[in-house]
This record gives sequence, C-alpha cells and structure tokens, in this order.
Amino acid sequence: METAKRIAALAAEIDAALPVLDRIDRFYDQFQQQQVAARQSTENAIIVSDVFVSFYTCLETAFLRISQFFENALDNSRWHEQLLRAMTRTIPSVRERVISDASYTALSELRRFRHFKRYYFAFDYDWDRLELVRAKYLACRAPIRAELAAYSAYLQRLAEETRKA
Repeated sequence: METAKRIAALAAEIDAALPVLDRIDRFYDQFQQQQVAARQSTENAIIVSDVFVSFYTCLETAFLRISQFFENALDNSRWHEQLLRAMTRTIPSVRERVISDASYTALSELRRFRHFKRYYFAFDYDWDRLELVRAKYLACRAPIRAELAAYSAYLQRLAEETRKA
C-alpha cells in the first residue's frame, strides 16, 4: 500500500477511537448522575475502575498504532511507559507530537492504575486512590480528545502532501 494510503488508514484508526472514548465518557457521566454512584461501594469501585481502564486502553491502542507506523522502537520490558512518553515528542522529519505534557501527566496516572488493576484481584478499593485517578481522568478526557482529533487532521494533511509529492 502506498504511503499516503497507509497514513490515511492510520488517521481513520484514530478517528475510530474517538467515538469509543465518547461512549466511555457518556457511560461514566450517566453513571455519576445516578444517586447510587455517590456511594463508596465495591460495585461502584469496580464500575469506575473499569471506565478508567477502558479509557486508557483505548488511547494506548491508538498510540501503539502511531508508534508502529512511525518508529516501532519500544523496549519490551517497559514499553507501556515508553509508548506514552513517546507520544509527547516531536520526531523531526518523522512526526509531530501527539499529546501535551499535561495529558501525559494525567494519562501516566491512568496507566499506573491500569497496571495495578490488572494485577490486583481483591475487591478492597482505596477510594482516595480512585478519587485521584478520577481527577486525572476528568482533567484529561476533553483535552486528549481534542489532541487526537488534531493529530488525525495532521495525518490527513500529511497523507495529502504525500499524495502530491
């Protein structure tokens, strides 16, 4: 497949992630509007934890596609952390940065939480930690969506420039 088509396909993958993020956000908002969501119960902890994990996993999948397309140089031992950091970097003559430093900071907490959640099997949740993760999620969900949309637009421009070249 020619380069312009591959770039356009990458932009389409990023565009496909945006409605998934929107559905996750809508679910979270609807859940929070329910009176029962205000209780600090195990059930509510499981639900909000899953929202945070799903949100981050959706983003990480998009980031991985970007990394594979442009550089694909991640160390197997710490690739999740390296991938997120790589999305803050512009690589001259290769690609623009994907996310801001503020998004990186918030998403780093979500990444750490996802790792914890993946290996923590008990149902005894630390609500102070959940509140921290919730604050990071709320702080980054609108900006990250805008950053992904802007990156998709960048890719579409890049595809067009490549077609013309």
